[in-house]
Amino acid sequence: MSDIALTTLVVLCLAAGAAGWVDAVVGGGGLILLPALLLGLPHVPAAHVLGTNKAVAIVGTSGAAVAYVRKAPVRLWTALRIGLAALAGSMTGAFFAAGISSEVLRPVIMVALLAVAAFVMLRPSFGRADADDGTRQRVTRARTVTAILLVGGGIGFYDGLFGPGTGTFLVLALTAVLHLDLVTASATAKIVNVCTNVGALAMFAYQGHVMWGLAALMAVFNLAGGLIGARMALSRGSGFVRVVLLVVVFSLVAKLAFDQWVA
Repeated sequence: MSDIALTTLVVLCLAAGAAGWVDAVVGGGGLILLPALLLGLPHVPAAHVLGTNKAVAIVGTSGAAVAYVRKAPVRLWTALRIGLAALAGSMTGAFFAAGISSEVLRPVIMVALLAVAAFVMLRPSFGRADADDGTRQRVTRARTVTAILLVGGGIGFYDGLFGPGTGTFLVLALTAVLHLDLVTASATAKIVNVCTNVGALAMFAYQGHVMWGLAALMAVFNLAGGLIGARMALSRGSGFVRVVLLVVVFSLVAKLAFDQWVA
């Protein structure tokens, strides 16, 4: 870490704080954190950047998860079961990642995100705790199993295979499948994210791909951002999360489009 310029270090810490805030509210903090690490550390091997990114992100995600669990109505056992499925899915996705072209996946993900954004904008009641238009249905056993397999296993697989926007997809899928409001979905997504990050970080650490000194410093800012974001989401409610969600979705589409056709 002594080789990193002070200015770069400050920028990376601020980016970690911003990423923690975004990730706590609606997911997608990796849109800020990972590009910041790649730009700030251009000569560091990609594996070390990815490993350090996970070591930072897991701290903020864990802090946000604790803050949510203490105040949001989270079904902890359901969240943990989804998280375990996501852990298995992410490991499987990582196994197949080498054989998949990101150039093929990016346009598919962009179309899916734009469809999601249109749905959220056209359905004002989506993810609202007080929705009374029939979307607040009883969560059946079948829906819980679907959440474990589809949300946990499916999105976990995507996280290991490709990655960007995993937290955002989790929030959207949990809202749709389990009929959660956006605040509760964000809380549940944090628990699932902790499970996937544990598996990924363990692998990176085993391979020696984590810059622990830098990660520890950035993690302090990431944790602070995550706690602030969780508290803001809890106090301001689903309407606030909805706005941030749309901003993150469009930012993710722009980032994927840039990577696909410009970079």
